[in-house]
Amino acid sequence: MLTREELNLPKYEEKVIQFGEGNFLRCFFDWQLDIINKNTDLNAGVAVVRPIDFDAVPLLDTQDGLYTAIIRGIDERGEVVKDYTVISSINREIPIYKNFQEYLQLAHNPEMRFIVSNTTEAGIAFSAEDRYEDTPQSTFPGKLTRLMHERFVVFNGDMTKGFILMPCELIDYNGEELRKMVLKYAELWNLGEDFKNWLINGNIWCSTLVDRIVTGYPRGEKEELTKELGYEDGFITTGEYFYLFVIQGPKDILTRELKLEGLNLNILIVDDLKPYKMRKVGILNGAHTAMVPVSYLYGIDTVREAMENDDIRNFIELAIDEEIIPALDMDEKELKEFKEAVINRFKNPYVKHMLMDISLNSMAKYKSRILPQVLETYKRTGKLPKRLLFSLAALIRFYKGVRENGDTIQLRDDRHHLDMYEDLWQENNYENIVKYVLGLKSHWDIDLNSVDGMAELVTKYLENIDKNGVERALEEVK
Repeated sequence: MLTREELNLPKYEEKVIQFGEGNFLRCFFDWQLDIINKNTDLNAGVAVVRPIDFDAVPLLDTQDGLYTAIIRGIDERGEVVKDYTVISSINREIPIYKNFQEYLQLAHNPEMRFIVSNTTEAGIAFSAEDRYEDTPQSTFPGKLTRLMHERFVVFNGDMTKGFILMPCELIDYNGEELRKMVLKYAELWNLGEDFKNWLINGNIWCSTLVDRIVTGYPRGEKEELTKELGYEDGFITTGEYFYLFVIQGPKDILTRELKLEGLNLNILIVDDLKPYKMRKVGILNGAHTAMVPVSYLYGIDTVREAMENDDIRNFIELAIDEEIIPALDMDEKELKEFKEAVINRFKNPYVKHMLMDISLNSMAKYKSRILPQVLETYKRTGKLPKRLLFSLAALIRFYKGVRENGDTIQLRDDRHHLDMYEDLWQENNYENIVKYVLGLKSHWDIDLNSVDGMAELVTKYLENIDKNGVERALEEVK
């Protein structure tokens, strides 16, 4: 069993309140905080709040807050790496549904400075049923409002006793959304104008963009890893080598308070998240979405296998280099470096990323992840991005519901899309299918048939893919 005494690890002064005990934050934020603590005098320990009433998983306290983070993947040199670290940044875990008063006591600690959360995308929500007197409130923003009001009262509205909040939920401008929800509770519970003023002006509400694949507890490798580590650990978490933490907020304050000066961490303090979100959506998510139908019809099942196939890898790399990056407004060198990191992530031998998992709701994903690049590249260059449109043709063929070898494809999308494609493919007229799909203005927000040459090109690709197979059809876009 892991203990601080046995490993001679310090217990840091509590300065961070963390909502969520799951694998992601422990392999992302707490892992980064551990590095900062070991290399600076930040001395910041974490009090984890378990925000749900759930007893199936024991508290982190059973291991003195310690756990092993296993980071593995492909580094910047293209080499496979694997690193084991015992993370000591977490002090304790509070089950809020059993120890609500212990939770409120966190607000009484004058050294508390940071609040971090990952309560899933649905976590930042409002419920008019929540009451100030509840122990606890049902929503995360409700629980947070109660805690922040406790602090406001204890410290008499002292503007220097506010928090730096860094929510990590996967929604756009999560800090702004969280602030809106908290202010709604302040209004609902009639907590006064002074409190609302303190919320707005005494606290720093950062929006964030987080990026790391966390594969969690390695159940299938438990025995092997226990032998390798030489100890039992019920809270092992595993993640990829790559990580990125983009924080929108005041650079001078955040750099100073997080002690980031001189540290080689992939933490960026920025004025606006938007360019970084567009980069991630365009290059990482866009490449995933473009890859799926082409690779799956080729006979490939995982992202890594796709990257090991010369045809697919070249297709994806050229799509990024020539059709996605030119549509993005960031430094080209930075975009190229991010692209190389993405390709290495796709090759990670420790992550088995199934293409069919990525294929969920592919029509919506193509619209949000690829179509903006298609239209922007066309606008800037006057040329249709042939590989991104080849991917659209492959996607239409994918929705025929059968692979080239005759195997059924287990399509997962909105019912109306599935029914639409089933009807379209009964006719099997390539021109009519493409014209109908491109004309879905209610879906694309534009009639894509109005883009000169697009329907003809997609029709040509679709016919080639359906008649000759993806492998031969790819010759057209090399």
